[in-house]
Amino acid sequence: MVRLLCIFLALVCFAPLSAQVQGDSVAAKSRFKAGEVVMPLSLIGAGTLGFVEPFRTSRYEVRDYLDAWRGDHRVTVDDYLQYVPLGSVYGLSLLGADAKHGYVDRTLELAVSYAALGVMVNAVKYSVREPRPDGSARNSFPSGHTATTFMGAELVRIEYGDDSPWYSFGAYTIAVTVGVLRVYNNRHWFTDVFAGAGIGILSARIGYWLLPYTRKLMYGLTGCEAFVYPSVNRDGAALGVAMRF
Repeated sequence: MVRLLCIFLALVCFAPLSAQVQGDSVAAKSRFKAGEVVMPLSLIGAGTLGFVEPFRTSRYEVRDYLDAWRGDHRVTVDDYLQYVPLGSVYGLSLLGADAKHGYVDRTLELAVSYAALGVMVNAVKYSVREPRPDGSARNSFPSGHTATTFMGAELVRIEYGDDSPWYSFGAYTIAVTVGVLRVYNNRHWFTDVFAGAGIGILSARIGYWLLPYTRKLMYGLTGCEAFVYPSVNRDGAALGVAMRF
């Protein structure tokens, strides 16, 4: 079962990269494509299998195996690593990478994605009330850490995948690492991680799909378009804002 877990996580890491390559060869007629929900919904579905046999028993087998192998050792890096892909949505362009959208559009994209993620994760957590494997709380399903980092990784793929597939690979590698560490630290069942990954990817795509509408809404409310850009000189770094009314 542990081996199957590793194989599945590897597929989660590489599948979005192959989807990017295939998508580049076809001109997009609209932002939303029905095929783009297959991967996240499949992951969410895989996560829900943890509530039925024989997968429910398999969760305990994985936990007991890791308890015997890990002992009392824990790591906390996943608490911070989950935000690295999110920071990369802005940071990569500061380092010279070519993003698909400007800073304002990326901010709108990220805000809507985070809102969608928050609604989905918390609605499920506090309605299902699944106990964590360490018994510390009843909010295990789905994994919020995993959802956050996979949302960031998918936004990196959306924004920088056309520039280089290595950005997507790096972001998804970090996301998979966070998911593995959540299970390793006995904070989540492995099925929680699958569902969290699916919700994270779906949230990012919702933010991308809705971007034309959120951009239009922002212009309707403010009456202007804004562009935020970084500037660096010998005195330090700053952010500039250009506005068009």
